[in-house]
Amino acid sequence: RFSGFYDDRKPAPNRRLEENAATVLGSIEDLIRDCRTGKIDIVFITLSLAAEARIRLITEKLADTTASVYLVPDLFTFNLLNSRWVDYQGITAISIYETPFAGIDSAIKRIEDIVLSFFILCLIAIPMLLIAIGIKATSKGPVFFKQTRYGMDGEKIKVWKFRTMTVTEDGDKVIQAQKNDQRVTHFGKILRRTSLDELPQFFNSLGGSMSIVGPRPHAVAHNEEYRAKIQGYMLRHKVKPGITGLAQINGFRGETDTLDKMEGRIKYDLQYIQTWTLLLDLKIILLTITRGFVGKDVY
Repeated sequence: RFSGFYDDRKPAPNRRLEENAATVLGSIEDLIRDCRTGKIDIVFITLSLAAEARIRLITEKLADTTASVYLVPDLFTFNLLNSRWVDYQGITAISIYETPFAGIDSAIKRIEDIVLSFFILCLIAIPMLLIAIGIKATSKGPVFFKQTRYGMDGEKIKVWKFRTMTVTEDGDKVIQAQKNDQRVTHFGKILRRTSLDELPQFFNSLGGSMSIVGPRPHAVAHNEEYRAKIQGYMLRHKVKPGITGLAQINGFRGETDTLDKMEGRIKYDLQYIQTWTLLLDLKIILLTITRGFVGKDVY
């Protein structure tokens, strides 16, 4: 049962306590007195981490009472990616930037990828064969195209795609496909518009280098460009890259020709990591079927 706040400081407009000023019961000395008389059983200290000296003083005074005392660190200052308590040889720590896939969640995510990837590959085997025939019949070159991307924890992986261009760029500079791009074949335009060129990535997901749902993998050259422009960009690599993701079902597919578009994509990528659940993955997969295969900025 919440009793109220205790604070020596006067209410100020820039302090969150101002909204609850009516529940300030008194000063810190009043708190100590109420704890000694048994009026207060539990104390939560919610001061800023910068107030170390003040926290130490309050805890020393509370040591002369029988109240239980908890410290609530103000970690939201750090814009947490995924937070949980960990213990390393007796040292307690709180994760700030960490993958949500640990322990049982990691196993659930992997089982999801294996089962769904195998099932989907069985369904799309014949369409993939027809696409392969179409590529060979309409342009010269290999059916598949492998491009180097960043995987989980920044490890480089080879991502499979159906070839849709007359070139297979995978160097230090990769030019994104643009409207009326002369490098894209006529058959390739159909594949890119419908995202059918991404189907071979279910082999990546089955093999474990990718996941069905996660942040879309970007070319290494694009990563090196945007990591310097967008704060927290590389945090998207705390999970495996995905064939589809939260950003894609919210309209951030295809060309990211402006910084705003890339920032919008990264915002949804980090939101996915922060809020991941199995149900969220299933929702994204279902919404991808209804709205994620096409996009006005896909060239």
